[in-house]
Amino acid sequence: MRPLASAHETLPLRPQDETQCRRCDVRCDKVVYPAACVERECPFVYAYEEFGHTYVGCMQKVYECEIDLHLLLAAERTRAGFGAVRATRRPLPMCRAEVDSCYERRQGSLGCVNPEFSELPVGEPAFRVLAVVRS
Repeated sequence: MRPLASAHETLPLRPQDETQCRRCDVRCDKVVYPAACVERECPFVYAYEEFGHTYVGCMQKVYECEIDLHLLLAAERTRAGFGAVRATRRPLPMCRAEVDSCYERRQGSLGCVNPEFSELPVGEPAFRVLAVVRS
């Protein structure tokens, strides 16, 4: 009887929907930039105040952490910026997203074994909703 293939040996139907790839010795994760969400006024960014601080997060749970808005804006004023956080679900087309790889020198001579993983949503949203409030 033949043993079942491990998760590393089988490819999913839609590898671009995964948020991490562990099919080889290089470790890849999809990351998003929350500062870009705030800057672009993403409709899925929410904010709340607690303990005298304002926290922001993603309603679509592209990333699960909630970030102190004051610290995020202060970090964005520096040269390095706030940076990226790991995506917990497929980034939306309006997300500023990248694939972050660790241990790239471990890559084999044939290159990436899962090149579709690096496919990210492309383009900007096709429309923008503006509300006009009249008194």
